[in-house]
Amino acid sequence: MKFLIVGLGNIGEEYSNTRHNIGFDIADALAKSAGAFFSSDRLAYKCEFRFKGKNVTLIKPTTYMNLSGKAVNYWLQQEKISSEHLMVITDDIALPFGTIRIRAKGSDGGHNGLSSLIESLNTTTFARLRFGIGNEFNKGGQVDYVLGKWNKEEQNILAERSEISVEAVKSFISIGLARTMNAYNNK
Repeated sequence: MKFLIVGLGNIGEEYSNTRHNIGFDIADALAKSAGAFFSSDRLAYKCEFRFKGKNVTLIKPTTYMNLSGKAVNYWLQQEKISSEHLMVITDDIALPFGTIRIRAKGSDGGHNGLSSLIESLNTTTFARLRFGIGNEFNKGGQVDYVLGKWNKEEQNILAERSEISVEAVKSFISIGLARTMNAYNNK
């Protein structure tokens, strides 16, 4: 059984440690917990590992957020993984900071990365772990907020919330989506 786990973000030092790149950060934490290391591959940074007897391909698309679907579609095809074994990790301004929501399907919610995936995969049905980044910005300030660095208060909580996110992804791989949603959506 194979799984594709995708952390959404943007490549480049200017995006490092920004709210929009929480998907990359959680992917990094997952790789570290598995003793895996990313290398540059087609359309993504990629690593592979086994967890509970299952093969996991973990990617961070290098296509930038707006074209993430191209990388995800390629790796699903390349690895012959069904969309039921896909989980996408992304930021969400509609959720309070640090809140984790796991869903089996849904709209893009105005998120360009999810929009690209939905368009490329031609479905809204794929697991996603949405990490709340809050919406503490003034009107017209969304882009600066999303692409902004974490503040000190957020940084103090980030490691613990990221670790819970890693546990949730591992749960998805080992016990499935429904049980993972029950276990983690209220944590």
